[in-house]
Amino acid sequence: MRLGLFTPVFGNLSLDELLQQMKRYPQITALELGCGGWPGASHIDPDGLLGDAEARRTYRSRLQDAGLTISALSCHNNPVHPRQAIARQDDATFRRTVRLAEALEIPVVVTFSGCPGASEQDVTPNWITAAWPPEYQQALQWQWEERLIPYWREAERFAAEAGVKVALEAHPGFCVYNPETLLALRAATGPALGINLDPSHLWWQGVDIPAAIALLGEAIFHFHAKDVALNPVMAGRNGVLDAKSYGRMNERSWLFRSVGWGHGELEWKQIASALRLAGYDSVMSIEHEDALASTDEGLASAVGMLSRVLLTQAPVEAWWI
Repeated sequence: MRLGLFTPVFGNLSLDELLQQMKRYPQITALELGCGGWPGASHIDPDGLLGDAEARRTYRSRLQDAGLTISALSCHNNPVHPRQAIARQDDATFRRTVRLAEALEIPVVVTFSGCPGASEQDVTPNWITAAWPPEYQQALQWQWEERLIPYWREAERFAAEAGVKVALEAHPGFCVYNPETLLALRAATGPALGINLDPSHLWWQGVDIPAAIALLGEAIFHFHAKDVALNPVMAGRNGVLDAKSYGRMNERSWLFRSVGWGHGELEWKQIASALRLAGYDSVMSIEHEDALASTDEGLASAVGMLSRVLLTQAPVEAWWI
């Protein structure tokens, strides 16, 4: 496995400035680039590259000259949004990103499953997390059968024909938020749909990450290296479901943290081992969303720990084989 970086952390920099920053982190050899949606597209011009083969060659050469490859293109958005204008826009962004991945020979596009409303009349996404009252179950069934599965069945086919895998980031607030929901949608669509596994979205739900990795297996297409820390006092009082603003850090039950500031090195080694056992040998893409650490502090922490983890996990030929 190699270290990568999800680049929105440097979203205010130009591509040239980003490549200069990467010289400070030689352990990072791959970039995950946002192509629209919530991360934006600050280090790549999807429309410009799609329409110009020479521009694509030049772009790839610039990254290669800097010792970098592209692990994935990302477009986190909601293509099943109940407002049709938003859904159409997000679907167009997704399809443009898939076409660009095909043109640049990038194997994976990372996005969200999205979340529709709970009925034809809704205009706001409705994330359903309880089985009762009974209308919740009816609404959940409608979401999956009338919106989620039809959309992703066709979108998976579109990506597969382009030779691109779709890695849905399991994220609370969307229909795919844990391994079970990802595997259910994959079974209803096709093998070109899998997961971008981000432990920070699963730990606070109580998920055992190595167990989830073993369950997901070949459905793991990409990996985000991001941590989360629970506040035991607040979680003890209120549980882990927490809709308070991320700015109210002292009051929340959990916060996103840089790698190593929520879980220790042993736990990250167990994750690396589980990924290898599951057959994943691609990129750990560092995502920095730590409000308590500067960019430099957060990246240095993540790179330092993960460099040790991956060094100790390097495969060797055993003398007894």
